[in-house]
Amino acid sequence: MHAPTLARWVGNPAEFLTTYWNKRPGVFRPDGGGHSSFTLTDLDSALSTGFFREPYVEMWDGDRLPARKFTTTRTVARSAPAGFADPRRIRELLDGGATLLLRCVDQWHAPTRTLLASLAAELGRQVEAFFFVTPAGRQGLPLHRDDADVLVVQVAGSKTWHLHEGPRDADWHAGRVTGQDGPRPAEILQTTLRPGDVLYVPRGFAHLATGDQGLSAHLSLTIREVGAADLADTVWSLLADEQPSSERPLGEEALLSTAASLLARTAERLAALTPADLLERARARGRATMPPTPATASFADLAAHWPASPHSGTTGR
Repeated sequence: MHAPTLARWVGNPAEFLTTYWNKRPGVFRPDGGGHSSFTLTDLDSALSTGFFREPYVEMWDGDRLPARKFTTTRTVARSAPAGFADPRRIRELLDGGATLLLRCVDQWHAPTRTLLASLAAELGRQVEAFFFVTPAGRQGLPLHRDDADVLVVQVAGSKTWHLHEGPRDADWHAGRVTGQDGPRPAEILQTTLRPGDVLYVPRGFAHLATGDQGLSAHLSLTIREVGAADLADTVWSLLADEQPSSERPLGEEALLSTAASLLARTAERLAALTPADLLERARARGRATMPPTPATASFADLAAHWPASPHSGTTGR
């Protein structure tokens, strides 16, 4: 399998997909270390702009902290919008043991957006990126399950992970694992990641992590898989294409004829749709939600080619 982007984290993509994918967690130490498109320096740059705000930034300390604890308002013209990340408050909360979480890094960080577009093309699935910063000795999120496969790339410090069994059937939910979910799933892997190490967490496998040494930072590449609801939505989107847009049949006979025609076209289209086709269509709809690479020229390029005067390029003078 030719998957050079995936290989940057797992080494041999064919072996990874055969041995680990959807089956069991694994730790990888590729030559040169697992690549991260986002670092603590990029975090500094994001916070220093003054524009960074929730919901792209969150802080956790066992539970999600109220935004007012780590954000501030800004005066813009005559309004005072809230929710802007406050570096001073964030640092104070980190010093107190809280975890910093940056959401959807691919939506606002160009190198990460480009990297994830390549990985999504190789795996045929939607991919998102999240960045976590956790102090030593502190746990970020509680034991939980993700509705996605995750590649964890350790960027700084070290972090100890506890991986537990995955769901036993399709009747499970993403989120915190509590006593109401039945017996605590058995732990199947404990590992400490250091810079350059990569951990694969299969979809639905319960896990938690604790900062080990230094300030731990890792990038989570979240590979989304479709569910039953996505498949149903895809079917409905196909059926919606068959709906007449402007016909207004008059009378019972005309309406029955239109109904019969619509049912016939729908049945024909569904009969030609295979389960594999439906699954790929649903996955494609997920990939379509990923942020596109801007196709327009940069403003620097625009300025370089902009006419020198309003009359530049005109004829007859």
